[in-house]
Amino acid sequence: MSTSKHLGFQTEIEFELPKGYVDDAGTLHRRGLMRLATAADEILPLRDPRVQQNEAYLAVIVLARVITRLGTLEEIHTGVIEGLYASDLGHLQRLYEKFNASDDDQPAPAVEKQWAAGDKTLRRFSAVGEA
Repeated sequence: MSTSKHLGFQTEIEFELPKGYVDDAGTLHRRGLMRLATAADEILPLRDPRVQQNEAYLAVIVLARVITRLGTLEEIHTGVIEGLYASDLGHLQRLYEKFNASDDDQPAPAVEKQWAAGDKTLRRFSAVGEA
């Protein structure tokens, strides 16, 4: 797995999906690139009505924002993430959490983080090593 570094820390990571995404033409896409998430990547989707109606959709929007390449697809959007097999979605969620975890030497135990959005509390991907 190859990675890109900037200013001494990793900003992108390559991945390979266990099964892969099959597009409308029947092409299988397995290899991709994920960038490090920004605060906006985690905050802005909370305003999306799809997240407000279904908190599980948060993962779909966040992944669509941070995955910059998947095979030969020209664009990664929520429809692509929705079309992933469940095992591939889980794989990407675990990769996201590991990649975006705190750099602290002492990793925290896996816990379920919660985000507040108005009068709702949204569960984030299970966090590993976050402060």
